[in-house]
Amino acid sequence: MRINRGRIEGEPSDRRGPTFTGEVWAEPLLKADGVTVNTVFFPPGARTHWHTHDGGQILLVTHGRGFAISDAGDGGPIQAGDVVWFEPGERHWHGAGPETYLTHVAISLGGHDWQDPVTDEQFQAAIDAAADY
Repeated sequence: MRINRGRIEGEPSDRRGPTFTGEVWAEPLLKADGVTVNTVFFPPGARTHWHTHDGGQILLVTHGRGFAISDAGDGGPIQAGDVVWFEPGERHWHGAGPETYLTHVAISLGGHDWQDPVTDEQFQAAIDAAADY
């Protein structure tokens, strides 16, 4: 058993790099036996690249609004209080809306495979498809 007091002691906040569009920050909460937990902050328009997780991924949306989109076309707008589940191997992206930030707790199971960036056209298509956004 392990109890982390709010975050992993001694690990700094991490500015995410080449697998994200925009200035995305992560706060490390837990790393243990194939599970990684981070609080992730996306400013407006920031997003992940397309990616997959070997064991799946859970997002607990805590603040703001944004999008969670799978390569199959599933998903859409997300907001505080939403819980998102990506199946193992499901290609997807997630991030903030165009005019609001997004913060979520990401629980990633197993390894991940980072792929190509989400284009501005793909991002705009998510916005356009969201009638209630």
